[in-house]
Amino acid sequence: MSRSRFEGQIAGVGSASGVRVVIGAWSSSPLGSFADAMVELPSGHRLLLAPRVEVADFIASTYTFDEIRIEPVDVTVGEDWKLLSPSLTLGLTLGRRTPLGRVLRCVPDRVATSPAWCTVTDPFARLALRGVRTRGTAREGRREYYGATDTREIVSLSGRLESRELGALAPVDPPCRFGFSSTPRRPSVTTVVTTVVAA
Repeated sequence: MSRSRFEGQIAGVGSASGVRVVIGAWSSSPLGSFADAMVELPSGHRLLLAPRVEVADFIASTYTFDEIRIEPVDVTVGEDWKLLSPSLTLGLTLGRRTPLGRVLRCVPDRVATSPAWCTVTDPFARLALRGVRTRGTAREGRREYYGATDTREIVSLSGRLESRELGALAPVDPPCRFGFSSTPRRPSVTTVVTTVVAA
């Protein structure tokens, strides 16, 4: 069994155009620091934007996509998020810590990010956040655990996918279908440790 640990933040947004985007900004991982974007079109077409082949290979062996593009993905994280790539430009404005974020902050990080805790919280996440899971089985029999330690609301969005304007911020609805879990319906940024266990 091998265990890979990815530490960073995940932003999930919907848009008035029906395009939903999930951004991963990873400060620490077995693949180094990197950012990626998963995009689902209203048609259901699922697109991965990844900066390097090895990153794309790992993500695509865990999640499901209809198209993969290897291209620079530059994400600036702060009170505002900015994503720049040849295919996608995106600007996000963050708001307050959510009530869930305040609860998560009460749990020590080493507990909150452990697979055992993710197993305990999974039934509650399913009930409280439609489409969200904190543990599950991914492709190739991999097991994944999402240990969240904070979450903040996203209050505005601007950007475009190629020549298509995304439009105003909207809920992540329907849930994204990259893997067993989507991001919350309410657009947000979650600080998270993702643990991937492979046989």
